[in-house]
Amino acid sequence: MKNVSVILSVVALLLIGVLFYLQFSHPQPTKTISAAAAEKQASQGFKIAYFEMDSLKVHYNYFKDAENQAKGKENAMNMELSSLQSKYQKKVAEWQQKSSTMTQAEGQQAQQEYAEMQQNFQARKEALQEELARSNGQVMADIIKRIETFLGEYNKQKNYSFIMAYEPNSFIYYKDSAYNITGDIIEGLNATYKKK
Repeated sequence: MKNVSVILSVVALLLIGVLFYLQFSHPQPTKTISAAAAEKQASQGFKIAYFEMDSLKVHYNYFKDAENQAKGKENAMNMELSSLQSKYQKKVAEWQQKSSTMTQAEGQQAQQEYAEMQQNFQARKEALQEELARSNGQVMADIIKRIETFLGEYNKQKNYSFIMAYEPNSFIYYKDSAYNITGDIIEGLNATYKKK
């Protein structure tokens, strides 16, 4: 029994020796990169650019037009709600004037109408707010898409690894203005918007 374990240990030791020999006796093929690819990698490096989102909001014409359109929709919504509220207030004033001469049934009917008016007003307000939020969301998605499309074309020549949007109070604590491409982006986006 002792001989079996000794024989197995010797065989295992021989196998390990053979594996070491096979592993280290043949040179490993090295990965080769063509000279052109190596030169391109070295010259490009890892470049990050940024643009200032607040400047884009101020100077990108489409952004300003979209913002004005959103304000117009919000004003129209507020006017509609104000008109509706005014109409309801007139009705309440009429009921208050008639309150001394109203029967109990008329009073109950007025209370029921008043409750319906409040529900209608709240429902209309919520519907208008949802419509405005959806519209604003679509506009922002369109603006982001336009920026991404422009940056895709822009970066074909510049070869940045990343292009980030900088906003005040973001996680970026230092930025080198040499990598600020805000002016290029505003100019390019406005030119594209003008064509459309």
